[in-house]
Amino acid sequence: MMSRQSIYILMFLLSAMVSAWAAQPAYADHPQTLTIAAANSLKDALRTILPIFEKEQGNVEVRVVWGPSQTLRDQIQQGAPIDVFLPSSIEEINALETKGLTLPGTKHVYAKTALVLITQSALPTTVSSLDDLSQAEVRRIALGNPKTSSVGKFAAAALKKTGLDERLKSRYVYGEHSGAVLDLVAAGEAEVGLVYRTDAIRNKKVQILTEISPESHAPILYALGTVWTSKNPSLAQRFYEFIISPAIQDILKSYGFDRTSSELHTANR
Repeated sequence: MMSRQSIYILMFLLSAMVSAWAAQPAYADHPQTLTIAAANSLKDALRTILPIFEKEQGNVEVRVVWGPSQTLRDQIQQGAPIDVFLPSSIEEINALETKGLTLPGTKHVYAKTALVLITQSALPTTVSSLDDLSQAEVRRIALGNPKTSSVGKFAAAALKKTGLDERLKSRYVYGEHSGAVLDLVAAGEAEVGLVYRTDAIRNKKVQILTEISPESHAPILYALGTVWTSKNPSLAQRFYEFIISPAIQDILKSYGFDRTSSELHTANR
């Protein structure tokens, strides 16, 4: 027969085994975390698609750090704990890649958009092209600051390419980012402005007058990359596969994005 002491030891061991078994599901249920650094201009679209990603993955929590693309890039360079970088311009990812701060093979283009000319929603205007900006009624033209915003760089390039820059530059008013340009136009502090289609398409305070010819500037590409501080590169890869899926691309289209050709999905490789 077993001694009382042996019985106590056996009971303790059985209890420990049961406790360990019971604790295992709780550990398995702990969600994986994907931390995304995303440009402010992507908020509306991401707030729609990220819950879908979490639901499809089942055991994933997505955290987002919002900010201007250049600011986010600086934070990543300094070691911010980020998995995926989603700026408003592929140039920001290129800058990280040049310094070896993205994981090899993880820079991908997932969408593109157009530069558009906007005005207030209720403002009647005879402006329908960049050439019409020379009209006397156009006293102020809102642009993103090329030093702080990607949309400003594209707008400046378009105006220079079309030969309008010298004639119009005295009318420019600058916003630090696309949201500031939208605010200037919506408040009537500028008759017109130049922003991405993705910025304006769902903003009820402004109307799109025309799209600017893509030949007047470099392609406006949206890309993502897995950065050097990532703790979950495999989940970051699943997010890329998710964002280029047909269903999500359809949602992005409703926010002013265009599909890219398949050969662009992996950029500058």
